[in-house]
Amino acid sequence: MSDGAPPEPTPAEELRTTEVDLGGLVNVLATHLYSTPLVALRELVQNAHDSHTRRLLEDPDGDHRPLIRVRADAARRTVAIEDTGAGLTEPEIHSYLATVGTGYTRMLRELTGNQELIGAFGLGFLSAFSVADEVTVTTTSHREPGLGHRYRSRGGEQYRVEPVPARPSPGTVVELALKAEHGHLADEDVLRDVLGRYCVLLPIPVHVGDDEQPVNSVEVPWRQSVEGDQYAARMRFATAFVRRFEPLTAFPVLPVEGGGAGGEGVGSGTDAVGLLWVQDGGTYGSSDNRDLAVYLRGMLLAEDARDLLPRWAGFIGGVVESNRLTPTASREDLQRDEHYHALRQALTDAIVDGLYETARLRPAVWRRILARHGNDLLGAALCDDRLFTLLADDVPVPTSQGDLTAGALRAAGGGAVHVALGSGGGFEEMLYRAMRVPIARGDRYAVLPFLRRYAQLRGCRVVELGSERGDRELFRDPERPLPEHESAWLAGALADPGEQLVPARFDPPGLPLVLVPDREAELKARIEDDQADARIPSAALRLARAFTARTDGEVRARLYLNLASPAVQDLLAAYRGGHTGSATAAGLLRSIKVIMAAASAGPSEGDLTAALAGIGTAVSALTAAVPAGLPEVPDSPGALAEEP
Repeated sequence: MSDGAPPEPTPAEELRTTEVDLGGLVNVLATHLYSTPLVALRELVQNAHDSHTRRLLEDPDGDHRPLIRVRADAARRTVAIEDTGAGLTEPEIHSYLATVGTGYTRMLRELTGNQELIGAFGLGFLSAFSVADEVTVTTTSHREPGLGHRYRSRGGEQYRVEPVPARPSPGTVVELALKAEHGHLADEDVLRDVLGRYCVLLPIPVHVGDDEQPVNSVEVPWRQSVEGDQYAARMRFATAFVRRFEPLTAFPVLPVEGGGAGGEGVGSGTDAVGLLWVQDGGTYGSSDNRDLAVYLRGMLLAEDARDLLPRWAGFIGGVVESNRLTPTASREDLQRDEHYHALRQALTDAIVDGLYETARLRPAVWRRILARHGNDLLGAALCDDRLFTLLADDVPVPTSQGDLTAGALRAAGGGAVHVALGSGGGFEEMLYRAMRVPIARGDRYAVLPFLRRYAQLRGCRVVELGSERGDRELFRDPERPLPEHESAWLAGALADPGEQLVPARFDPPGLPLVLVPDREAELKARIEDDQADARIPSAALRLARAFTARTDGEVRARLYLNLASPAVQDLLAAYRGGHTGSATAAGLLRSIKVIMAAASAGPSEGDLTAALAGIGTAVSALTAAVPAGLPEVPDSPGALAEEP
């Protein structure tokens, strides 16, 4: 059996070396390794930074003022990156600059343990060829200050090195002759914008053109000893860094020791530090405005690392940096290893802790956060028990009377929380207004599950209007059941196809009847539609069908008849007395029901035009029945029943 080692070649076989098409390899690495040509600027500034760090390591007592300056020449279509770092000797040009995959920086970091060195793969210099037709490097090593060398290459496959006069001081200039399609980079305003983002955490000043102020002059609160208000320093950094939304508040990300509890990979701990903030940008439900930038040893690694933030945190932005995270070869993404998972858990904890701190120390800011992100926070509370505890009594819930807390809903509902499962309208909406009880909008994001959990926490009832169970709580049984023949007559006179007549008692008594759609039947009708399979993901479709399997869908609405209403009592008295106007009065109520239901998305199949005409017909019939000399309108609600 083989032990895994390759078999020895037989005499007839010849061991060959794999051929490499250097031109093709350089093209792939330089052009296709990175997602954007802007990465070339990052990589070259990173190389300049590492050159400074190397010089400090090799000549700690030398006279060295670290400086990186990037210039653009739009007329010549060039960009030049200059540093006062270690420079290169000619052998180093051949060994490191012109050898793919050999990184002196990586070896130096492994030898010295210095974590300020950024480079890792020996590929960064190749990125220059993704934006430039020609790359020229003019350098003088601090080891050989009297010698200068110039490297020049078109395309990266071939190059030449020639001696030139030494620079006035050690260091390097990398000049890019930009390709026509990347000529816009030869604009110093563009460079300020790009490098201000990439280099904001670099400790070495990076200047553009002749600017005296470096692009990375912003005070980094977690690195420097900030005098005065720490919170103000955090807000200054967040305000300077953000691009889309202003920060409402900011809180720190702190290292986590290994061996902690909870969360995948958290046992390894994380060295990450940084800042998170709540964005002053509108979010709703499933919208995702997460915005996280990750820096590795001070250089931007991933500008959109939103997956490190919890999915419910669509309102969070931030910056973190770490030395432990493992980049991909392109240095634009992260390996999903234990350090990645540990950081993800640490960021979740930092958000929760930061929100608690804000609620406790900055109540005015907390109220702004609740007002701006209440919808998102409803969903967030369901994802984390700590957040639910924090938000249960504070987060606003959309209701028929505006945004109210769950506690206010419970107090107004007499100890019960009322939730409408549909969007309201018609008689359903009239009922809510008449009751003068705020009704939560259960069709909005996360409202219903949040209130169900709140009810469990506070020991109160949830009345889900539009569900059969909820309607039973609202529409009470009559004191005495109606005789079967009366129920049948009322159903025939008032109900349309798909509607079930339900005698009941409810408030206010002035409302004679209410048509309430069956939301489960509505859902069943939607998912059983021929187009449902195309519109709804199969897993969601299966769950929805399992939920609606308990209803046959035949009853699409319930028509609750208020037996406590004087109008209904008069109608029944007229019917029992054989009054000829009872059918006309019932037709009038039916027409009013259809007109009101037409204002909603309810399932009533009544004809609106016929209902309008029916009101006129009923009024004409009732007035025609009034004997001469009698008032046209009854003096009392019971007058109709009292007529002979």
